Amino acid sequence: MRHVMACLMFLGTTVSYATRVSMSVGIVAMTSNNSYGHPVFSHWTRSIQDTILSSFFWGYIVLQIPAGYIAGRFGGKYLMLISMATTGVVNLLLPIAAIKGDYIAVCACRIVMGLVQGLLYPSLHGVLGHWVPVTERSRLGTFVYAGAQLGTIVELLTSGVLAASPWGWPSVFYVAGISCIVWSVLWLIFGDSTPDSSRWISKEERNYIETNAGSNKIGHEKIPTPWKSILTCLPFWAILLAHSGQNLGFWTLLTELPSYMKNVLNVDIKENGQLSALPYIAMYILSFFFSWLADFLVNRKIVRLVTSRRIFNTIAQWGPAVALLGLSYLPAGNLSLAVIILTITCGLNGAHYVGFMLSHIDLSPNHASTMMGFTNGIGAIFSILAPLTVSFVVEDETSAADWRKVFFISVAFYFLVNLFYLLFISADVQPWNEPKPSKALEDGVKKSDEKKADKKLRNTGEHKF
Repeated sequence: MRHVMACLMFLGTTVSYATRVSMSVGIVAMTSNNSYGHPVFSHWTRSIQDTILSSFFWGYIVLQIPAGYIAGRFGGKYLMLISMATTGVVNLLLPIAAIKGDYIAVCACRIVMGLVQGLLYPSLHGVLGHWVPVTERSRLGTFVYAGAQLGTIVELLTSGVLAASPWGWPSVFYVAGISCIVWSVLWLIFGDSTPDSSRWISKEERNYIETNAGSNKIGHEKIPTPWKSILTCLPFWAILLAHSGQNLGFWTLLTELPSYMKNVLNVDIKENGQLSALPYIAMYILSFFFSWLADFLVNRKIVRLVTSRRIFNTIAQWGPAVALLGLSYLPAGNLSLAVIILTITCGLNGAHYVGFMLSHIDLSPNHASTMMGFTNGIGAIFSILAPLTVSFVVEDETSAADWRKVFFISVAFYFLVNLFYLLFISADVQPWNEPKPSKALEDGVKKSDEKKADKKLRNTGEHKF
């Protein structure tokens, strides 16, 4: 059943990311004259299009921390259901909103989509913490999160085809919406927050997971969140900084690098759908290799779990840093080498799934959703800062020297946050993972022990004194 759950969560991340990317491709068709009789929004300027594309993140930041807290207290099943079902409905309504309300209504739809998708990752991380045994954590965790790359690949390769079909650009959003609704039905039937609450799981598998996952065996019993312990925990700050550096570097790479390649290297990667998808394909494939290798090294006791986390987080962050430096000094017009470096950069970044992403669960399976909500929320702010950094630093888009400043900022972040991670990360379950017993419970246990001792003394004929 844990494998069924992993497949469902994998499909969830795949569909959710596909809906995020759908607008990136759909907006091109929406503003194009070749739309098979469907409404055309040719009056949308570059500024309006950028506003529409960024509006998703305005909502995405808001509910990250509350979602992590709620999922930690009450479980993630229904938060994930609300997230995906609402995303599906919004996608189905988006074409009508665009026709009736123009770009303002589209922005409103994207903000709502961002709000509800802000519930997804914190909830999913908490569910993973309860369902995945330590020995399978790298493989199943990577499998689930690699759906993000697959969703991006599928959307890049299919949205253009759908938009160019007689069904036109609305079909891009209809397909995305229907996919979300179908997933929501499957999740409602088969999904559960914990093995303890699942009606499909066998008793043997439940015992196996509860023995090896490190989470609360009773399920969700409204465990209070130890905020002070979390916020004063150095390994947690190592995760937070690694997550923030990852988002700044990766989103600078994916949102702004195509502009650099076009304006400085005279290479337009967006003209070729296959080339656009290639970096994501590399990241998707290599993430599975890294996850298998991580579990192999730990389960064979070749390295400790914390050493594995350090190795793969270094590959994920210092590897792209080196590749970015190489790309910033690449001669103009060299398409093949540019695409190879970009593909290697994204491919190496796939190791972060078995780096800091799973460290939340290592530290505290019971509070993984809360920590994920916190780090993902802060990380989302750095995702927004990525394009703003380019706007602030790059005065001449054709100047290689200006773009190098942007790359040096990303390289510096990658280097420093991973260095902090190497120094302070831990893979040990923290003492604050389990709730402290109440004073009444402690007194009860003490009295119970005294009664047992008295009974034993009476049975043996001995006196208490």
